[in-house]
Amino acid sequence: MFKKVVVGGTFNRIHKGHDDLLKTTFNIGEYVYIGLTSDKFANLFRAEKVLEYKKRKENIEKKISALNLQNNYEILKIDDMYGIATLKEDLNAIVVSEETLPRAQEINAIRFKKGLKRLIMVVVPLALKNNKPVSASMM
Repeated sequence: MFKKVVVGGTFNRIHKGHDDLLKTTFNIGEYVYIGLTSDKFANLFRAEKVLEYKKRKENIEKKISALNLQNNYEILKIDDMYGIATLKEDLNAIVVSEETLPRAQEINAIRFKKGLKRLIMVVVPLALKNNKPVSASMM
């Protein structure tokens, strides 16, 4: 178990892949930071309509409760691809999907350049439906 763990994303429409990410993060971390993209940043790279930040945050909180995840956590608004992961010195691990593993590698490279310890990367396999990755754009 790690003391402080970070996970991040848009969490536009919560699906099984998000459930898996959240469960893994809460299972391995005593304290969880969830980086949630701001409306402005979320809409930069997405073709589909993104729910408002407030609604996405509310949906994550409901999901955490529904999954009975007990850890202390904090949801933080992020305006870039890295959020607190490249800034917060006392983080221990980052939870990513296979799809976002390259981002975690970038984060560790940035942390190394800043003299911060690298994060342990915990990779959650992609959730599949009909042999295709589940995504909010499919919903």
